[in-house]
Order: sequence, then C-alpha cells, then structure tokens
Amino acid sequence: MSEAYWQAVMQSGMDVPGDRGLDESTVELVEMLGHPNPRTREDLAYPLLTTWITRGVYDQLLAGLGDGIAPGLRYGLGHDGDVSVMRRSYSALMLAEIIGRDNNEHLMSSESVLDWGDRATAWYVREQDHRGWIPEQGWANAIAHGADLLAALARSRHFGRLELTVLLDVIADRVLTPTAYIWRHGEDDRLAYAVMTLLHRNELDPVIVEPWLVRLGQGIKPPQTRGHLEAEWPSPGVRNTSSFLRALHLQLALGVQGRDDLRADAELFAEQPAHRADLILAVLDQIRAEQPWLYRPTTRARPLG
Repeated sequence: MSEAYWQAVMQSGMDVPGDRGLDESTVELVEMLGHPNPRTREDLAYPLLTTWITRGVYDQLLAGLGDGIAPGLRYGLGHDGDVSVMRRSYSALMLAEIIGRDNNEHLMSSESVLDWGDRATAWYVREQDHRGWIPEQGWANAIAHGADLLAALARSRHFGRLELTVLLDVIADRVLTPTAYIWRHGEDDRLAYAVMTLLHRNELDPVIVEPWLVRLGQGIKPPQTRGHLEAEWPSPGVRNTSSFLRALHLQLALGVQGRDDLRADAELFAEQPAHRADLILAVLDQIRAEQPWLYRPTTRARPLG
C-alpha cells in the first residue's frame, strides 16, 4: 500500500483497516520497519503497530507476532553503515513493546519470551552499527533500542536470577566491546536505566554486581595520557564506558525506579535496590580510579555483602 493509505489510517483513529486482513496489514507494517525513509518507519509503521499492541489487537497473537519480528534482529547483522541497521534496531524496539504487553497482561509462555531473550542478547553483543541520528534516514539508535529491549526483558516475570545475571553480563559485553562510535544520543542513560531495572528486581546480590562493576572499571584503566593530540585521549569505547558508569551512578543516586510501567508485577520490584548505598560507592570506586589525580578515594561505611 502507498504511504498515503497508511497516513489515512493514522488520521482516522489508527484502527485496523477494514478493507484488508490483520495478517496482511501486519506483514506490510513489519516490512516497513526497515524502510530508509523515517516517515515510513517512524511515523507510520512503528506507531501503528505499537498502538495495536497497546489496544490488545494482538493479545491472542503475541507469540506469532514476536516470532515474525525476531528474525529482523539478524538481518544484515555484522554490517556497519548501511540501511540494514533500521530493520535490526526497530525489530528490537517492537519486541520490547510485545514483551511489555506480556509484562502487563500475562499473555505469553516462558518458552517464547526466553527464546526472544536468547535472540536479543545474541544480536546485541554483535551489533556493529552504533549510529544514532542519521541525516536523511532519521533514528537508527540500535544501542538505545537494544537497551530498551533488555529493560523489558528485565521486567519480565519469566526471567529469574540466572537470566537476569546473563542480561547484566550482556550489558557489560556491549559496553566494553571496542567501537569507533562515541555514544552521543543517550545510549549511556538508556543502558543505565536497563541496569536499574535489573537491580530493582533484587535478585542480584552485591557479590554479583560488584565484580561486574570492577570489570567495567577495567575498561577505563589504566589512566590515559591526555594531551593535545586526539590519539592521546581515550578511545571511543573507553569514553562510552566512562559515560555509562557516570550515568549509572547518577541514576542510583537519584533513586531512579528502573520501572516505567506501574502495571508491571509489583511483587517483582523493590522500592529501591537492596544495598543501594553500597552500590553507589562501588560505582564511585570505578569512576575515581579513572582519574585518581582528580578524585580522592574514600572509605566505605561498611563492606558489601
């Protein structure tokens, strides 16, 4: 169908078209998620699909919808700098919406959600294209969209301690993997928010989280020589790791909830992460170690554990 057709659907209340089947409409909209034109992808396909998910149109079809979208995570995987990133990135964003619907309404089996989690983590650590805003093509934002998907998985009742630990490790893998891109479009904040979601589940003991933070800290050490040449400054990957740790510290200090849906299972989430004060100090330890000549070390009030 033409762009004008879908514009008319948008303007008429975003209802499922009555002149064609839901399956046919869905297949076309999913295909449009990879379109290089942001009007097609961001202004038509994504809002229509998310609206239908929110309205419950797919409530009996969520497993099939997710299974149809998940292969998009592999489309062109390994490429960097071409349009294939759109399909991967928006497939991740749509899976986050589908899992979010299940988190609210309890519609899915564990088997489906765990399978999507496996596919999501396999894609996320291998994604090479970190571009955010692309002139003429709009938002790619695969790192941020992947963080949103991991946050949705972290909120899932189907994920227990083992799966949450895997998500935590995947985030570290993603942050520490070398890249030529400096994250400039909130990727660090979105990843920190995903970690806050994990921590609010209170399934991860400090004995798991502290070594994870030390591993991240190793990614910004030893202290880099800083001079007048670009090569004398930290690499993009080191800068990304540093900005991520600072974003996580800020969100811990502010008490960010790590939970943006009040209808999610309340019993799964704590008001604040256990050992929050210790976690703040543990993050600060890594930030201080990056520039020991600037930040003085402090003594913790009590050990972790």
